[in-house]
Amino acid sequence: MKKADIKNLSAGDIKNQLAALKADYTKMKLAHRISPIENPIQIRDLRRTIARLETELTNKQ
Repeated sequence: MKKADIKNLSAGDIKNQLAALKADYTKMKLAHRISPIENPIQIRDLRRTIARLETELTNKQ
């Protein structure tokens, strides 16, 4: 997600996105430990997106 997209979301939407992305992140990390995924950069990008969402949620509260 882009920064501009995140700013347009409401606090409730951000919380929903965070829950979904954190679940995806956990699954992706587990899958990568079992057998390396094709593009491990996706893990880093997902972690950074989660951080952006948490930052924006803190700013809105």
